[in-house]
Amino acid sequence: MIAVVFSSLLGVYLLIGLIFALPFALGGVKKIDPHAAAGSWGFRLMVIPGTVAFWPLLLRRWFGGTTTPPPETNPHRIAAKAHH
Repeated sequence: MIAVVFSSLLGVYLLIGLIFALPFALGGVKKIDPHAAAGSWGFRLMVIPGTVAFWPLLLRRWFGGTTTPPPETNPHRIAAKAHH
């Protein structure tokens, strides 16, 4: 029973992601990352799987007015910045 519910929810999540990915790959990606504006059709095809997986985050960035990628804040960058 739990597996059926989980599989169903995962299927709905992925379906929503696929529906979101098509317009995002065609126009939305260039709105949240200016460097992607010059992306080729191959680039747009390559971003579709990641878009399907991360659609809630990308939806929030797309409609939230974010126009540049956020700065990296991994431990390496934080440590490097502390030494300067």
